[in-house]
Amino acid sequence: MHPQHIALAIAVAVIWGFNFVMIKAGLEELPPILLCALRFFFAALPAVFFIRRPSIAFGQVVAFGLVMFALQFTLLFLGMTAGTTAGLASLLLQVQVFFTILLAVMFLHEKPSVWQIAGAIISFSGIGLVAANLGSDISVLGMGLIIAAAASWGAGNLISKRLGKIDMLALVIWGSFVAWPPLLLVSFIFEQNFWVLESLSGLTWRSAAAIGYNAYPVTLLGFAAWNWLMSHYPAATVAPFSLLVPVFGFASSAWVVDESIYPWKIGAAALIIAGLCINLLATRLTARNYRS
Repeated sequence: MHPQHIALAIAVAVIWGFNFVMIKAGLEELPPILLCALRFFFAALPAVFFIRRPSIAFGQVVAFGLVMFALQFTLLFLGMTAGTTAGLASLLLQVQVFFTILLAVMFLHEKPSVWQIAGAIISFSGIGLVAANLGSDISVLGMGLIIAAAASWGAGNLISKRLGKIDMLALVIWGSFVAWPPLLLVSFIFEQNFWVLESLSGLTWRSAAAIGYNAYPVTLLGFAAWNWLMSHYPAATVAPFSLLVPVFGFASSAWVVDESIYPWKIGAAALIIAGLCINLLATRLTARNYRS
């Protein structure tokens, strides 16, 4: 990867890592599905009136918006509500790397190198360490929902990659536009207790900040950049950068909300980052030695 593109991928990881703290803040005042719907409502409007739809079939936009946005983040928000700290949620969601690589092998016929497979195994052992420490910081239901969200992200990456080199900002805006109406409907059906004046009047600036951060830096900037990278490089090269997200997720959650950082959390994060380093550095060195 070009150094500037590596820097871009790292910047996205920083934005996404801090977002888990913002999600937790939003979930203190808003139910998960409604928070998700409002995120994509503001990401889409009013931008959708000024940005033309990407030059692909509308059905492809719908597939991207429902899988990458509506499904992934509904599962993530529900998982965090079910009992998962911000730092652990940021870590578990990175299972998407394995789903992305697996789906790319199955449907795009990409061939991961031995180093990429080794890196994935080491990183997955970090996820296993989290599973071995289920307790007050994470529930079985929360872990299951977030892993399901990771699978949805992996499928969304595959959809994005198959779309090719298109206007990724337009894709994110229009994907957000198709995501929020069904989410709002589902929220109205299953979260009716919140749809009363008393609950709505209790909202504070925390909710507004959470929605704004999710809608603009995270969705419009982050996903546009991420999908652009996915369209220009193999999935197995780009996807591992998301493993940096939990590093910033743990750091921000410890700094902002005083989340406890136990030794097993540090160990899990270290294993995941080690897998990333093996995936990226060893693969590049192997390719360089092969060319020489």
